[in-house]
Amino acid sequence: MSYSVCIESSEHVFQVDEGESVLDAALRQSIALPYGCRGGACGACKGQLIEGSVSYPDGLPDGLSEDDHNKGFALFCKAVPNNDLVIKSKEFSASEEIEVKILPCRVHEKTQLSHDVILIKLQLPKTERLQFFAGQYINFLLKNGKHRSFSLANAPHDDEFIELHIRHIPDGQFTSEVFDEMKEKDMMRIEGPLGSFYLRENSERPIILMAGGTGFAPIKGMIEHALKVGLTQPIHLYWGVRAKEDLYMHDLVVSWTKQNPLIRYTPVLSDAKEEDNWTGRTGFVHTAIMEDYPDLSKHEIYGSGAPAMVYAGRDDFVKNGLDLDYYYSDAFEYQKD
Repeated sequence: MSYSVCIESSEHVFQVDEGESVLDAALRQSIALPYGCRGGACGACKGQLIEGSVSYPDGLPDGLSEDDHNKGFALFCKAVPNNDLVIKSKEFSASEEIEVKILPCRVHEKTQLSHDVILIKLQLPKTERLQFFAGQYINFLLKNGKHRSFSLANAPHDDEFIELHIRHIPDGQFTSEVFDEMKEKDMMRIEGPLGSFYLRENSERPIILMAGGTGFAPIKGMIEHALKVGLTQPIHLYWGVRAKEDLYMHDLVVSWTKQNPLIRYTPVLSDAKEEDNWTGRTGFVHTAIMEDYPDLSKHEIYGSGAPAMVYAGRDDFVKNGLDLDYYYSDAFEYQKD
C-alpha cells in the first residue's frame, strides 16, 4: 500500500510506501524538502498538515512539541502517513541536481586549529569528486553502523579535498577518536552531500551569517563561494564564541573583509577571559545582530552552530521583522549513541 502526498504550494505529488517517512519518499523521487539531522531533533524539516494525518513509529520526535503536533505541524523526516496527505512545506529545486554518494576517502591532513578544534582534510579516489552546495554536510559511516555528521568547510570550487572542522566533545567517543587516534592516511567512508542548508545564490537580499563555534565551518564555505562567484549584496558575518582563543580562523575572516568591502565581520565573545583584553562585542551573538539591525524585513539570515543559538535566533529575529522564510539554519545537534 502507498499514499500520495501533495505539496500545496507547488502541487507536486509523490508516493510514499507503507512505513516510509514523508521525507525519505520525497528525496527518493527528487522532491527536495528541507531537512537537517534526519533524526527528528533539529526541526529543519517541520511543515504543516493541511489534509490527512501521520504517525511516528518511534514516538513523538524531540524536535516537535506536543503543542505543535496538536496544531497540525509535523517533522517529515519521521512522519509516516496514515492516509493521503496535503502538506505545506518549503521546497527546493537546487538539490535535485546533486547525487548523494557513499565514497571511500583517506585522511590527507590533520591540523590543530585551536585547543579543541581540529581541521581534517579528506581525499577521495582520483576518479571521484564530491559535488555539493556551499554549506552542506557529510556523514562519516562508522563500522558499528552508526554515523557522525560534519559540515563541509570548503567551497564547491575548491574540491580537491573535503575540509571539516571538528570540535572535541567531552566524553564524545568519535571526536575523542579523531583527536587521539585518527592518523593521516587512515581510510574512512563518507556519505554526502546532505542537508538543505546552503547559500541561495539567486537571492538579492543582504545576507547576515550567524556562526557559533565550529558552526563557522559551513559559513566559511559560503563566504568563499560568494567571493568566487561575485555575489554583489552585502554580507555581514557574526561569529559567536566563548573566548578569543575560540576564533580559530580570525585572521582568515579579516583577510576577507580586506579583499571585499561588501563583507563585514563582528566577533562576539560570551565569556571573554581576562587575558583576552577584549574590547569588542560581548554577550549573545543573536542579540548583537538584533541590536545592529532593528529592521530585518529585507534581509536573509543563515544560522549555524549550537541549537540554543539557532533556535533563539529563529524565535527572536521575527521581533525585528525577519520573514522566517528567509531564515536558514543548521543546528549542530550532538549525536548520541
